[in-house]
Amino acid sequence: MIEVVSPVLPHLEDLRVIVRPLAAGATIAALAAGCAITPPREPGGEDVLDRLLPSAVQIVLENPEGRRFRTGSGVVIASRPKGRGSECFVLTSGHTVAGAIGQKAIYVLFGRQRGAGTKETGSVIAYRDNADVDVALLRAESDECVPARSAAPPRLGEPIWVVAFPWGRDMILARGIVSQVNGEGAANSETAPRLMVDASVSYGASGGGVYDARDGGLIGLIEGYRTARVTSQGNEPPWYIDVPMPGQTLVTPLSDIRRFLAETGHAGLILATSDSAGRASR
Repeated sequence: MIEVVSPVLPHLEDLRVIVRPLAAGATIAALAAGCAITPPREPGGEDVLDRLLPSAVQIVLENPEGRRFRTGSGVVIASRPKGRGSECFVLTSGHTVAGAIGQKAIYVLFGRQRGAGTKETGSVIAYRDNADVDVALLRAESDECVPARSAAPPRLGEPIWVVAFPWGRDMILARGIVSQVNGEGAANSETAPRLMVDASVSYGASGGGVYDARDGGLIGLIEGYRTARVTSQGNEPPWYIDVPMPGQTLVTPLSDIRRFLAETGHAGLILATSDSAGRASR
């Protein structure tokens, strides 16, 4: 028997998820001979990735003895000059840090697109982990602080990139499309339209960035994914598995992120939209 269950917000302690491989698409630019005057070229796949990858960071929570307790993904949204580096502000999912503030050491790994990255101490400034919003704002200091820019509101079917660190390992780049747009189409929040993409994710991807594949602007953060529960039949002891549902990866949209920042007193960190250097407004 198969039934749809509530969204899964992955944690290290819950290892029941069956993961299907993430597929990364390739963008191919068509070259054609033409007139002496050519129209402006839209950014190619390599240009877009060079723009968005530095804003992706990994979040690591450790026990006092230095053993990993939980991992997640995040996105740099703003920076302020401080000393020899910058004061960096990072977004991740609220459930990534829930229950760990003041009890676990929190670190932010910058520059992971080049390898192991640089590990910096992080602190939680604000977070929410409820049915309304699932976002946390972290602070760290680094000289590798490259904030993301925001994208325009997504449309159904638009291509996207997801950048995350599943299972606490290396960076994964997944290609997909916007499979549902959020809205107010139902009175019940459980049935109201949500922002969703069809790129597969797993534990550790929570808080990872979802970017517009055309210009590298940030669309939102990975929140979780819906699953279908497959239960056993017959006289044997009952068992079940939760299988991720294709096309139903939940995303926290920029509208919710902006509202969270404003309500927690950090409206000044609202994402920039037009700075070609990728730096957020100060």
